[in-house]
Amino acid sequence: MDAHRTHRATTPAPLADVDIADPFWSPRIETVRTETIPFQYHQLETIGHLESLRHRRQDGDPVPHIFWDSDIAKWIEAASYSLVSHPDPELDARLDDVIALLASAQGDDGYLNTYFTVIAPEERFTDLRDAHELYCAGHLIEAAVAHHAATGKTTLLDVMRRYADLIGTVFGRGEGQIRGYDGHEEIELALVKLAAATGERRYLDLASYFVEERGTEPYFFDLEAERRGTPGYFGDQFSGEAHPGRSREYLQAHAPVRDQHEAVGHSVRAMYLYSAMADLAREQDDESLLAACRGLWEHLTTRRMYVTGGIGSSAVNEGFTRDFDLPDETAYAETCAAIGLMMWAQRMLRVDRHRRYGDVMELALYNGVLAGLSDDGTCFFYDNPLASRGGIERSAWFDVACCPPNLARLLTSLGSYAFATGDAELVVHVPVSGIVRVPVGDAVAVVAVDADVHGSGRVALRVVDAPDGELTLRVRVPAWSATTTLHLDGRPLDLDDGDLLGEDGYATVTRRWQDGEVLVLQLDTAPRRLRPDPRLVDHAGRVAIARGPMVHALEEADNGAMLHMLSLPADADLSARDADGTHVVTARGRRADVAGDGLYRSGPVTSEDAELVFVPYSSWANRGAGEMRVWTREA
Repeated sequence: MDAHRTHRATTPAPLADVDIADPFWSPRIETVRTETIPFQYHQLETIGHLESLRHRRQDGDPVPHIFWDSDIAKWIEAASYSLVSHPDPELDARLDDVIALLASAQGDDGYLNTYFTVIAPEERFTDLRDAHELYCAGHLIEAAVAHHAATGKTTLLDVMRRYADLIGTVFGRGEGQIRGYDGHEEIELALVKLAAATGERRYLDLASYFVEERGTEPYFFDLEAERRGTPGYFGDQFSGEAHPGRSREYLQAHAPVRDQHEAVGHSVRAMYLYSAMADLAREQDDESLLAACRGLWEHLTTRRMYVTGGIGSSAVNEGFTRDFDLPDETAYAETCAAIGLMMWAQRMLRVDRHRRYGDVMELALYNGVLAGLSDDGTCFFYDNPLASRGGIERSAWFDVACCPPNLARLLTSLGSYAFATGDAELVVHVPVSGIVRVPVGDAVAVVAVDADVHGSGRVALRVVDAPDGELTLRVRVPAWSATTTLHLDGRPLDLDDGDLLGEDGYATVTRRWQDGEVLVLQLDTAPRRLRPDPRLVDHAGRVAIARGPMVHALEEADNGAMLHMLSLPADADLSARDADGTHVVTARGRRADVAGDGLYRSGPVTSEDAELVFVPYSSWANRGAGEMRVWTREA
C-alpha cells in the first residue's frame, strides 16, 4: 500500500468543528444563507415542487418534473448545513414542514417519488435509464444524512431508511429482483453516506452492487428498453435506442467500472460515479477500484479539463467529447460538473492523499464552481463558457434546476472540503481562514487558520489550545506556487527535507505544540501566465492569466468591446492590485487597429497600446452582459 495511505485516517472535518471567518468566503457564505436559501425555497414553493408533495394536483396544474424531488433534497441539504454554523429557528421549522410533506408523500411500502406517485404510478422502476428515480432517492438520502447530522433529528432519516430498504429488496442479483442500476449515478455515493450514518453494512453492500453491476453484459438498459417496449422518458434525445453504443458511454455503462479508462459521457453522471468508486475503494480497501479511479483522474485532468476546472465541452451530451477538445465560447462546463469534480477530489484525498487532488479541488472551487453564482446570490449559471461575445447573463432559475441548490449545498459545507481531521491531525486541503477543532483522544486542540491565497500568499496556522501530546499539522503546498517557504515561529524550515514535504505534496509538522505557536506557509501569488498544451487547437497562440488559485479574464466592462482584438506581449509585466475589493491583474498590451480597406489585406495589422485589465473569471457577468475572454492572443 502506498506510503501516503498509511497515515492515520482523516475524514472531512465535521462542520460543527469549523468556524469559517474568511474575508473572501464568509461574505459569500452569508449571502447564501440570507439570500440564496430563502430565494430557492420561494422558487420551490411558487413553481410547484412543494405542492406536488401534497398530491393535490388538479387538471391544469404544473406536471411534476421527473427530478423535482432532487431539487427539494439539495435545498434541504444546504439549509441543514447552514443551521450548523447559524442556528435559525425559523429555518429549522421550515425544514420540519418540508420533511413532514415528504413523509406524508411516502407510500406504505416505503416508496417516495413525486412524479411516479402522482403521474405514472404503474411505471415505477421501468425506465431507470432516463427517469432519475434512484437519482432522486440518492439526493433525498444525502439530505437525510445532512439533516440528521445538523439537528440530531431522525425524521427524514427514518423516511429514507425505509425507502433504501425497499430499494434493497427491489434491486440485486436474487430471484425476482431487478438486476439493474440508475441512468444517473447518485444513489451509490448516497448509500455510502447512509451506511456511515447508521452503521448498517447493508447500505454499503447495496452501493457496491450498483457500482459493480454497471456496464456488465448483457447491458441492462438494452434489456430494459426491450421489456418496456416504448421509448424512455427522453425518447431518442440522447441517442438511446437509436445508437445504443453511444448511449452506453453517455451513461458510463459501456464497460464494467474497472475497465473504464477514459472520462466519457455526461460529465455530472461521471463525477458521481467516480465519487462512489473512490468511496468504495476506501471502505473496502479495494486496490483495483482505486487504480481505476487514478487512471480516470489522470485522463480527465490531463486531456479533458478546462483551465478553470470546468469539465464537459459539449451541450449535446452535457459532457465529454474527445481528448483536447476544449472550445471556449461553446464550452458547457456545467456548474454541477465542477461541483462533482470537487466531490470526487475530496474522496480521492481520503483514500489517496496527494496534492494533485487538492490542486484540482481548489481550482474548480474558485473558478468553475464560484462563477455559477451571482454576487447577490439569486442568479445562476448552468453552463460556464470561457469566452462570450456578450448577451450572456445568469438566470434566476431553470426548468432543470439542478445547479442552484447544488451551489448552495457546496458553499454551506465548504469547511468539510477545506479541512480534514483525524485523531491529533489537521489537514488543510484548501486554505480558508477560521477556527478548526481537532480531536486528540478525549480532548480537543484548537487551531486558528489565517489564509490569504489571493493577496499576500500567507497561510498561518496558530495553535490556540495545544493538546498534551503531539499534534500533526499538514498543509497542501499548491503546484501553482513557484516558490514556497515554511516557518515555525519565525524559524525557517527546509522544505527540501523529505520529512517536511513528502511525495504527497503536503508540508507536515508533528510535534508537541505550545499555545500561540505559529506555522506559516508563504506562497508565491505573483500573477503568472498559463500556456496551453500544443494539442489544444482552440488555444494555439494564446495565454491565460492566473493569480493564486484564481484564473482571470478580460471583461468588456474594463477593456471595451471586441476583446479578440487585444493581445498581450510575451514580455509584458503583470501587476496585481486591488480594485474595490476585487483582486485584478493589469498589463500593457496592444489593441489591433481596424483602419484599412477591405476585409482581407496583404499588409501587416497595426496596433496601439492598451491597458489590459484581467478580473477573476468567477466574477464575470456581474457588471452587465458584456464580452469576456479567458484566453488572450500572445504577441
